[in-house]
Amino acid sequence: MELNERNTGMWSKIGSRATFGLVMADLGKTVDDLMVLTADTSTSAGLDRFKKAFPDKFQDMGIAEQNMVGVAAGLASEGFKVVTATFAPFMTMRCCEQVRINLGYMQHGVTLVGLASGVVLGTLGYTHCCVEDLAVMRAIPGLTVLSPADCGETAKAVEAAINSNRPTYIRLTGGKDNPAVYKTDYDFQIGKGVVLRDGTDVALVATGTMVYQALNAASILADQGISASVVDMHTIKPMDAALVEQLCKTAKLIVTVEEHSVLGGLGSAVAEVVATLNKPAPQLFLGLPGEFGKTGEYQDILDHYGLCADKIAHKVAERFSRL
Repeated sequence: MELNERNTGMWSKIGSRATFGLVMADLGKTVDDLMVLTADTSTSAGLDRFKKAFPDKFQDMGIAEQNMVGVAAGLASEGFKVVTATFAPFMTMRCCEQVRINLGYMQHGVTLVGLASGVVLGTLGYTHCCVEDLAVMRAIPGLTVLSPADCGETAKAVEAAINSNRPTYIRLTGGKDNPAVYKTDYDFQIGKGVVLRDGTDVALVATGTMVYQALNAASILADQGISASVVDMHTIKPMDAALVEQLCKTAKLIVTVEEHSVLGGLGSAVAEVVATLNKPAPQLFLGLPGEFGKTGEYQDILDHYGLCADKIAHKVAERFSRL
């Protein structure tokens, strides 16, 4: 899936869910053995065009997410490349046992797409917010876990996951007018983080929507005389341990930034690598607290928990000053 300013600009405006639907409509033309399943979420997933164009490649399983995963595993066992889509808390926590056994244990190559993860649906409360999915999914043996930075990377991640023929969870964050991190094509590889900016003092390791915020935070820190590198860690599992080790050799402080609970997500995955190193850099965990907290408008929640560029920069500068 090639990126350019035209498609990344359009995808950014419509958001990751609608981008996912457009990508699937393109893939439907070329992937003969593709099968897409939803749990009464074809419109929410942007899949109405796919549903109309490829009725033989689409099944709506109704509000029965656990059954959907079982059917997906059965189709995959017969050679289909299967993609399932529903809202992130239902795709992961409601289906955890089915994902664990039918995908992790049995290794059926199904791509699970968790829609509207993080706190973008904050006006609906924590029944629809999802700040635990990275922790839950990465704990399942044999499962790949991806968290794309923007809509362009969503397109890359979906195609890579389908072609990998491995059980994979893709976490989609952000809403409409989702800022673009990537405007030109690049080499997306599962398990390989992308260094977007070089720095020597601090390493900002971010995932999902927080990659864009980390880039802006790095610019603010530069004005304060702090040199910060920025890494898009789009793969949470398998973690790019070699890149984390490299960052620890140069940076005086490792900072993880995620629109997810600080318990069990990107920060924990990075810390598991850092803990194995001799004399590693200290680590600052930035994310959502391990509690059911404030709900409301998306940007208000992010601002409240300090997940915007200026507040990220402030927290990093304050911690850096105590080294």
